[in-house]
Amino acid sequence: MGRVTDLDTFSALLAPEGQALLAALRDHDPADELATATRLRRDHPAPLVSAALGQARLRQRAAAKFGADARLMYFTPNGVEQSTRATVAAHRAARLAALGVRTLVDLCSGIGGDALALARAGISVLAVDRDPLACAAARANAEALGLAELVEVRCADVTEVDTAGYDAVFVDPARRGGGRGGRIFDPEAYSPPLSWAVEAARKAPYAALKIAPGVPHDALPDDAETEWISDSGDVKEAVLWFGAAHDAAAGPALAPAGRRATLLPAGDSLLGAGLPDPEPGPVGDWLYEPDGAVIRAHLVADVAQQVGGRLIDPTIAYVTADRLVATPYATAYAVTDVLPFNVKKLKALLREREVGVAVIKKRGSAVEPEELRKKLKLGGGRRSCTIFLTRVAGAPTMLLGHPAASPEAPLTPGR
Repeated sequence: MGRVTDLDTFSALLAPEGQALLAALRDHDPADELATATRLRRDHPAPLVSAALGQARLRQRAAAKFGADARLMYFTPNGVEQSTRATVAAHRAARLAALGVRTLVDLCSGIGGDALALARAGISVLAVDRDPLACAAARANAEALGLAELVEVRCADVTEVDTAGYDAVFVDPARRGGGRGGRIFDPEAYSPPLSWAVEAARKAPYAALKIAPGVPHDALPDDAETEWISDSGDVKEAVLWFGAAHDAAAGPALAPAGRRATLLPAGDSLLGAGLPDPEPGPVGDWLYEPDGAVIRAHLVADVAQQVGGRLIDPTIAYVTADRLVATPYATAYAVTDVLPFNVKKLKALLREREVGVAVIKKRGSAVEPEELRKKLKLGGGRRSCTIFLTRVAGAPTMLLGHPAASPEAPLTPGR
């Protein structure tokens, strides 16, 4: 689908003939697209068939973010790429609702993914975007999911919208640009720029501002809590939260200048205590791999304190400890071997132990896991192990072990 010039075709998709085509394409196999298009064009206008096939493709791509809802929703290519994953949007909406937010302006709302989550949390939303096609999709999505009464869509320049009178503002600046739509890493190159979005957030009683998870910490405002969110181990985004100063009764709900890591789907959330980096030390019986959100939030020290651990190297985000302590913020591994990096010795050791399956991880190593895997030539051994390519006290090192939950992990590791 195009952008502004395709509004008529998009409207045709919402009409009975377009709806019938979309229903017929619900389980469409992209490999059969040419034959399907030829067949459908015998009875339907070619532009409508092309638009319906485009929607079918976008819905299939969007299923990873929106689950079953994607089969009912409407998308643009940018909307699929830039929309928040539904689980992350639901977490943010629940947090806003817990703050007492009942009305909100969603600036740069796109196809309405966040607006839908906010509406499901009971929040009345004004969704604003300057792209007419994205606005049309947002209206259609609210209607398709039964949320139209809570979502008003306005096509406008977000910098010209008056947010006074609303409980909160949510801003999701565009972070893609250029000829190929590549990611933008400079916050001031966002559209609108981060500085504008921050000022807009500060005017509201409460505000959430979505930013890229790789944002430099020195670009973060001191009057906002920054939350890094991962979903099933993948870091998805960071959010600037404003508003604690407006309501002292909010207590620990928001922490200005705080750093938080939240892990979905369980929802465990770690607010940093401002701890200094722990001292490095020798590798113990257990190795902890912090979640990516913990690393991005610079909260490795907090995890180390939880497990009574230390770093294996001042520059490496692996924590080691002498005992196993359960924590949702890191994956624990029983360490069986600590060896200087040597492919020949590693290959011989794995053969001796009948290891046929190896998970290879790296942090602080120049060696690529797939390159090493080819050299190891693992056979049909019946055992498995995890190999960490890293540095210990500055030296290239290999750590071998097993996840703590694995039946192969010894209760008391020994080397």
